[in-house]
Amino acid sequence: MSQFFQIHPVTPQPRLIKQAVDILRRGGVVVYPTDSAYAIGCQLEDKKAAERIKWIRELDDKHNFTLVCRDLSDIGTYAKVDNTQYRLLKNFTPGPYTFILHATNEVPRRLLHPKRRTIGLRVPENPIVDALLAELGEPIMSSTLIMPDDEDPMVEPEDIRERLEHHVDLIIDGGNCGLEATTVVNFCGDVPEVTRVGKGDPGPFQLE
Repeated sequence: MSQFFQIHPVTPQPRLIKQAVDILRRGGVVVYPTDSAYAIGCQLEDKKAAERIKWIRELDDKHNFTLVCRDLSDIGTYAKVDNTQYRLLKNFTPGPYTFILHATNEVPRRLLHPKRRTIGLRVPENPIVDALLAELGEPIMSSTLIMPDDEDPMVEPEDIRERLEHHVDLIIDGGNCGLEATTVVNFCGDVPEVTRVGKGDPGPFQLE
């Protein structure tokens, strides 16, 4: 059965943040709030935990996992971007966007799209996520918490607990963080392409 932490959405309790990160480091699968919806994640190098996330969400090998990062300092390690792309990313992070980028060799092959070698990258604006990432010291490998046959992410911590308490190791209740997923922008073509419209304004990435 999973643990259930109520963490203050503005001033996260350091003791609970440390315990949550300890669970991640021990191979745990964690549900946590972001600035757009709840996400489900694990440590980047943990293959077994990633497989559990795929099983919970019924994902196939074509799913683009997202690296949730504290800021853009990780981008050069995990993704290939040119100066124009970097300026766009800087203008719209932190925020409710997921950017699909060409991955570097630092990203485990099993996390990539099998044909395109792409990875999602995201910098949320959320104090709980910021505290988790600061304590962990690396990105969290994540996916929006959209369950099989659902169109929208799960948003109520008690509902998440009822449905997933036997399948994940920790559920962090950070209050209601909205019911929209991120807006997804693919940077792998000649021009940015909005492939999913969510909470983030798609306008700056759409050509007239």
